[in-house]
Amino acid sequence: MRRFFSILNFAFVLPDGLLLSAPKDLDFNRDIQPILSENCYHCHGPDKAERKADLRLDQEKGAKTVTDGVTAIKPGHSAESELIKRIFSDDPDEVMPTPKSNRSLTAAQKEMLKRWIDDGAKWGVHWALVKPVKPVVPNISDPKTKIKNPIDAFVLARLKQEGLNPSPEAARETLIRRVTLDLTGLPPTPEEVDAFIRDASSQAYERVVDRLLNSPRYGERWCWDWLDAARYADTNGFQGDPTRSMWPWRDWVIRAINQNMPYDKFTIWQLAGDLLPKATTDQKLASGFNRNHMMNGEGGRIPEETRVENVMDRVETTGTVWLGLTIGCCRCHDHKFDPILQRDYFAFYDFFNQTSETGQGHNGHAPPLLDLSTPEENARLKAAVENLKVIAMEVEAFELVKFPRPAGKPLSESDASKLPGNLSLTLARVPPAKRNIEALPEAINYFKGRDDDYAKLLEKLLAAVRNRETESTQVTKVMIMDTLAKPRSTFVLAKGAYDKPTAKKVTASTPAVLPPLPANAPKNRLGLAQWLVSPRNPLTARVTVNRFWQAFFGIGLVKTSEDFGVQGEKPVHQALLDWLAIDFVKNGWDVKALHKLIVMSGTYRQSSKITPQLLERDPENRLLSHGARFRMPSWMIRDGALAQAGLLKEKLGGSPVNPYQPEGIWEEATFGKTKYQQDKGDALYRRTLYTFWRRIVGPTMLFDNAARQVCNVKMYRTNTPLHALTTLNDVTYVEAARAMAQRILLAEKEDEARINLAFRLAMARTVKPDEKDILLQRLQLLKIQFSEDREAIGKLLSVGESPRDTKLDAGEHAAWTALCQLILNLDEAITKE
Repeated sequence: MRRFFSILNFAFVLPDGLLLSAPKDLDFNRDIQPILSENCYHCHGPDKAERKADLRLDQEKGAKTVTDGVTAIKPGHSAESELIKRIFSDDPDEVMPTPKSNRSLTAAQKEMLKRWIDDGAKWGVHWALVKPVKPVVPNISDPKTKIKNPIDAFVLARLKQEGLNPSPEAARETLIRRVTLDLTGLPPTPEEVDAFIRDASSQAYERVVDRLLNSPRYGERWCWDWLDAARYADTNGFQGDPTRSMWPWRDWVIRAINQNMPYDKFTIWQLAGDLLPKATTDQKLASGFNRNHMMNGEGGRIPEETRVENVMDRVETTGTVWLGLTIGCCRCHDHKFDPILQRDYFAFYDFFNQTSETGQGHNGHAPPLLDLSTPEENARLKAAVENLKVIAMEVEAFELVKFPRPAGKPLSESDASKLPGNLSLTLARVPPAKRNIEALPEAINYFKGRDDDYAKLLEKLLAAVRNRETESTQVTKVMIMDTLAKPRSTFVLAKGAYDKPTAKKVTASTPAVLPPLPANAPKNRLGLAQWLVSPRNPLTARVTVNRFWQAFFGIGLVKTSEDFGVQGEKPVHQALLDWLAIDFVKNGWDVKALHKLIVMSGTYRQSSKITPQLLERDPENRLLSHGARFRMPSWMIRDGALAQAGLLKEKLGGSPVNPYQPEGIWEEATFGKTKYQQDKGDALYRRTLYTFWRRIVGPTMLFDNAARQVCNVKMYRTNTPLHALTTLNDVTYVEAARAMAQRILLAEKEDEARINLAFRLAMARTVKPDEKDILLQRLQLLKIQFSEDREAIGKLLSVGESPRDTKLDAGEHAAWTALCQLILNLDEAITKE
């Protein structure tokens, strides 16, 4: 039988059948609610439609109410509590949870519930829904323990409680690499490592941190996580996947982060910048956050259906990003676990239901729009439009002869209406200037061989239409939010269906379980944004701090960073989370100050080395007994390879770029209608942040990243051979190895010094003697192999478009390229130690 083992104030399931170290004092939030939520709330929770026997176990009143002489939970009397009778019953018709539910309680859980009731069944409110109270920082009196800031006090107090000790501080090379990667997303240069090691002052590390926080690369690094949450992409998604120009909003995010815009202001501008008094261009641009969703413009799509889905996306994204609640579960019904009703969902929906968006759009430009076009863009578009008009007139003149009809009559009143298939509709009924890219290829193929002159003319028209579409797309207009002059009525939708409104009319309000909007607050997105960042809101600061912690440590203080509801995890270090959240607000929502506090802590600066005993005791490092160690995200690995090779172009902002990509990817995804045009020159070596993101097929060099189709705030890390195939074979990585080899060959004369430099570039540390010996042996073998295969040398050294120094011996350069590939793919090279 599976039993529970409590070590971190929450339950671990062990297979040995023994209840080890059960908590002495049971806590409702920590010990009881997780059992009820997982096994009981589905049938006896908030969802009225699914509730059985009219019994609620998610509320104290319902659970303890006597009905017909029976009470589910009778405090102090487990033997008289129906819940206990049912969970211990052997009768399949009485036992709870029912066998049909596929849920079951362990013996340990049953005993825990019984004990809790006998102890008085003390209830509690879910921890995340209670406004945090700033905890007292623990007093650590051990003179051997160095407390660098309050984070350490909370962590060390918990380690002491568990009988554990913190790890020593990481080596200086490891520490500067770690913090540079975390704050800028790029590795430190050998010169930066040397300067840090030489600086013997007590402020050396803090000086490094301050330099990194002030780097323009800081905004680029932290923008990435926000783009995943904001579901940012450069296309609409769905079939056709037309291009949009949202990149100015992305650049605004980078600027805001670099300028350390307070997070409350950052929130308000993005949710309601257009509603601020005398809104500036930047404030309107910021509101593009809620136009980053996918947009379904497929043929036959009902615009209202698209509009409603877009509004729902805004509701659910806001609920995830700022509240950490799975509010999307309430589209169709009351939440089955959290106290959020379907009515709450649509009252929240009403905040976002007042924009003029219609569900229709053209080429990724769906009004309302902010025009940021340049004179050059407008001139190119005007020329493309005029060119199309001229060619359309040629087609009209040709068709007047080919398909004779009375003067002034449309083409549909000629033999063109008898054309087969779609041609009678797409050709005969549509004037040449309005024919689209999808229809013309069919007509061209039909007339080839039947009327080649006409087919060639239609090809000319198709080229003009494509040019007009391209230039229209490249005119910079950003989708933003606005507000209707006359409010739109909002009704609860039956099962969330756009075309099934009920009679339940709702107006904008926040979920009833949370503090209400202030009486004087505007009932619009501005009022909502201000409410989200109000100190009265128990969730926003906690949720935000937790995501930042997740980025630094690989896992949040709450592991379920997307779900702070009752199905989410109870934080291992709740006191620390609450202290950080309150301090964050008290310090004016200062993100850079929060980041500095975290990276300056002794907790962050610990070595990541771990003993087998500690690994067994704390496998996920939830107690923070050592430094975090996990593989870097794929975008960071790519950026690092470019930087280590000396190829990275550190231009800030701008329109997206098209780096190397295997042939046919876009064509296959778009049925041949969209062809990938690779960029040249510096664009190939920009940071991954600026790579064009086609929504239906994202950048091919990435793995374990959000698809950018919906909001995502959770980090993913998997391990498959496909990852290594990318980092070993993708053009960017092979070229980076070639350029890195050239860099070290030109910098050093001796092989040992070259290997050491390669290690310093990739891992920020010097090579160890045994590592050096292995690599030297490998280098000699590579030199022999390439000397016997001159063709392989040419193939390897021709990968990528960056120039090669032809003064270098080709065989030696190839051998060093292969060795650099090996080094760049070492576990340590792609891991943040």
